[in-house]
Amino acid sequence: MAGGTYTLVLERSEDATIEVGALGRRQFPAGWYAYTGSALGSGGFGRIDRHRAVAAGENDTRHWHVDYLLGDPATTVDTVVTTEADVECAVAGRIADPTADGFGGVTGFGCSDCDCPTHLTYHERRDVLLASVERAHEAAAAD
Repeated sequence: MAGGTYTLVLERSEDATIEVGALGRRQFPAGWYAYTGSALGSGGFGRIDRHRAVAAGENDTRHWHVDYLLGDPATTVDTVVTTEADVECAVAGRIADPTADGFGGVTGFGCSDCDCPTHLTYHERRDVLLASVERAHEAAAAD
C-alpha cells in the first residue's frame, strides 16, 4: 500500500482565531493538536510533504481544513504518526476521550466527508496527546 492513515502532531505557540474555509472563524488556543487524515490516493503519504510545505509557508493553496491551521505562522508540525491501513475515522475517534482531562476538539474540523464529530484533537501537553495518538494508531491497525 502506498499510503494509509496519518496523524500530524502540531504545536501552536499562541492563541488565535483563524478563518477555516466553510467552517468559519474558530478559536485555537496555544497547545498541541492532533489532526488525522487519509493518504490513500495516488500520492499516498506524499500528502504529508504537502502539509509540511503549507506549514513552512512554501504553499499557499488551501484545499482542506488543516491547510488553514497549518498556514498560520504560530502552527508547526512536530511529528507524524502513520499506519498503512484505511483507518482514518477509527484513529480520529480513538485519540480524543471527551471524558478525559484536557482533551478537546474543533467540531466539524476535517470530517466533512464522514460522520465523525472532528478529526482534530487538542491537549495542552505534548506527551499526553502523542501517547494517545500512538495508542489510537496501534489499536486501529490491530482491528
